Amino acid sequence: MRAARWRRIGLTVALAAAIVGSVTAGTSSPVPGTPAPPRLPPVQARTLDERYAANRDYLAAAEHAAHRLGDSYREGHLHQLRASGRQLLSFDARGDGQAVEVLGDLATADRIVVLVPGSDTTLDTFDYLGSRHASLAGGAHALHDEMRRLSPSSVAVVAWYGYHAPRTMSRDVATTARAEEGGRRLIALLGGLRTANAHAPVTFLCHSYGSVVCGSALSGMDTRTSAGLAGVAVFGSPGTGLRSTADLPVRVPLWAGRGTQDWIARAPHVSLSAFGTTLGFGTDPTSPSFGARPFAAGNSGHSGYLEPGSLPLRNLALICLGRGSAVSGG
Repeated sequence: MRAARWRRIGLTVALAAAIVGSVTAGTSSPVPGTPAPPRLPPVQARTLDERYAANRDYLAAAEHAAHRLGDSYREGHLHQLRASGRQLLSFDARGDGQAVEVLGDLATADRIVVLVPGSDTTLDTFDYLGSRHASLAGGAHALHDEMRRLSPSSVAVVAWYGYHAPRTMSRDVATTARAEEGGRRLIALLGGLRTANAHAPVTFLCHSYGSVVCGSALSGMDTRTSAGLAGVAVFGSPGTGLRSTADLPVRVPLWAGRGTQDWIARAPHVSLSAFGTTLGFGTDPTSPSFGARPFAAGNSGHSGYLEPGSLPLRNLALICLGRGSAVSGG
């Protein structure tokens, strides 16, 4: 009992130090001359092409601005995002940015997946984060390909960098503040997806800090706002902000997996209120007490869950296809 108490105190001190002494996270200050995003029509089946076209034009203007400002690093990433055939549902070039990319036909898909990323996601890491498959766009492509390999169904994958993801070396990565903001935006996205395609079940796949975002979204849903949500899977998760699935206000299947080589297993699973915020993310979602459905993630490291040919990628694709009985357990 005494040892557990001292561990709890030690965690409080460590997280407090992160709050007080870390680099301030937050979206980067907009670079002067970076254009603001255009006004877009609401997300509907008939407006998708209009939104994609408007964002392509905006991307071109943002790339030109980066060139004019001498920011070759951002210019290169914007040029890659502007590649032919890419479909940006939402986009903002200011600061760390925002980008929501759609793979497949959102309006006619039989199933829709929303991939929610974790910390260090920015416009500059959207396509490459240490490796291609570790990035949001690369993981989305791998998942889309795997789902198409496993099923003839029409599928759409939404690579959702639609919230202000924290930086790993920041105070916000240890708190729920960014997740609460992201959770509200994720609920709004689900509503937009239902408007664009009322018949396709939607699955959230939530990696790392993204699982805290998904936990916040689930906590804020009711029967109406959760309509169409077929399931949620968290992986590489530090916690979801929930004590157990029994805390969920809606009954949605929730899966959890963690690779044997993932360093996140060493994260302390507690939730403390201090300094006007919540530190830590609660129960380990892969623990039996949490109540999630386990899926096997093999020997994946923290960034390897969506690596082509891997066990977790196959299991996550099966979950997204509604074939839970074929998923191998943890």
